[in-house]
Amino acid sequence: MASLDPTRAAWLYPLKGIHYFATHRFLWPLFKARLLPIVLVSSFVYFLLFFFTYLPQVAFLAIFQGAGAWINGAFLVLGEGAAIVAALFEAFFVDETLVDIFDSVLVNEGQEELVTASRVIYPEAGDSSSRLGTPTTSAVYAPFSLRQILEFIILLPLNFIPVAGTPMFLILTGYRAGPFHHWRYFQLLDFTKQERKDSVARRQLQYTTFGTVAMVLQLIPPFSMLFLMTTASGAALWAADLQRKRQLANQRPDRLGHGYRDDPV
Repeated sequence: MASLDPTRAAWLYPLKGIHYFATHRFLWPLFKARLLPIVLVSSFVYFLLFFFTYLPQVAFLAIFQGAGAWINGAFLVLGEGAAIVAALFEAFFVDETLVDIFDSVLVNEGQEELVTASRVIYPEAGDSSSRLGTPTTSAVYAPFSLRQILEFIILLPLNFIPVAGTPMFLILTGYRAGPFHHWRYFQLLDFTKQERKDSVARRQLQYTTFGTVAMVLQLIPPFSMLFLMTTASGAALWAADLQRKRQLANQRPDRLGHGYRDDPV
């Protein structure tokens, strides 16, 4: 039944990613190598922003919002911090780690054949992350997007709007950011640009809810980068569920007739 389709509740996957990481030890070494510098840098960025910019921005917002300025000012500073931290991702080569996390989860969830299209998977026994070999093609979790960062900054003033401003900011940024979390999945499927657009359009609501929850998690200092990594686990779990759905659709008997079209992704 469609109502029982777990892939429709896409907003749950970033939360599932946190639980998946906590309960699957093979992912821990992938986090460990980056975790300490990531937390330290994120903490430093948020400390500077709150120390130097929070009160001035609250004072400005209070002109329009009164007491609500304290809450919206916090979201504004958190959003500014998230934009700065996002720019630092490239400096720490986090994308390579996200690819390893995404591929490890897919392999562990029985989608090894999908991953072998893009990288070597060692056959010997071992956990999923230790079986990952060198990528044989370009491996990108999500491409660096200056446009996305600029749009993020442009949308920040929405927080000036009382009550509705912050939810609007989160939803609009989630709308833009959600599909990027499946860039690697589309890459493994060898989708063209048009196929990628069509796939996102069919699940735009799901990608928006996924991206919104992921954005909320990344606004939690000083764990924004940590939650980006756990979100990669959640994105891979969603991709694995979509892939299983796709495989089941391909196995349906011919009695469905010529009107049937395999279009699950």
